[in-house]
Formats: sequence, structure tokens, C-alpha cells
Amino acid sequence: MLSLRPNCESCDKDLPAESREAYICSFECTFCHRCVTEKLRGVCPNCHGELVRRPIRAPSALEKNPASTKRVHST
Repeated sequence: MLSLRPNCESCDKDLPAESREAYICSFECTFCHRCVTEKLRGVCPNCHGELVRRPIRAPSALEKNPASTKRVHST
């Protein structure tokens, strides 16, 4: 189950669970669209893997499996 982290690890922008601006790698490192396109050029700085748009979890599923509240800010 994806943790749906609440922020961009690079610029700390809020990325709520329903955000279509959130991108992740296979390790769930999370970044905003702006950082992915302008700074990272689609490559995760942590694992060097591809960054893809994070899927949106249905509201009913979020009730049972809420998004993470733990913020990660690393780069």
C-alpha cells in the first residue's frame, strides 16, 4: 500500500492525497511536478529511478487507509 506522503521532498510543497501534481519513484520518494520537470528531469535523486505520477486513492479507500502525515524533506 502506498504511503501517499504529504509533501515534496525537494521544495516541501504540500501534496495532499488527491493531488495530481505528486510524483513518486519505486521507493515512494515523493516530489511535486515542478521539481520533477525543472530540477530533477524525471529522475529520483535518491535512487536514480524513474519518477511517475502518483495514483489517486479513492475517497472511500482513504477512509480505511489514510495518507501518511510524516513529512520528508531531503534534497
